[in-house]
Amino acid sequence: MKVTVHVRRRPEIADPQGTAVSRALSDLGYGEAKVRINKEIVLDVEGSNHQEVHDRVTEMCEVLLANPVMDDFEIRIEG
Repeated sequence: MKVTVHVRRRPEIADPQGTAVSRALSDLGYGEAKVRINKEIVLDVEGSNHQEVHDRVTEMCEVLLANPVMDDFEIRIEG
C-alpha cells in the first residue's frame, strides 16, 4: 500500500530552517513571509489490512520518522 506521512513541527516549537528561508526571501526582495518547513514521506508498505498498515506506520513515525517531542504527523493510506 502507498502511504504518505506528513510531518509538521508543532506550532509552539521554533523552526530554524523556516526562519532562515523567511529571512532569505526577505533579503531577495520578496517581502516578509512566515515560513514553516514540513516533511512529506512516501512509503510503499506491504499489507492489505488498512488498520495493520496504519499501526505499523504509526510505530515507524514514533520510532524514527518524526520526533515525538517536537513534531505532529498525519498518515494517509491510498489503496
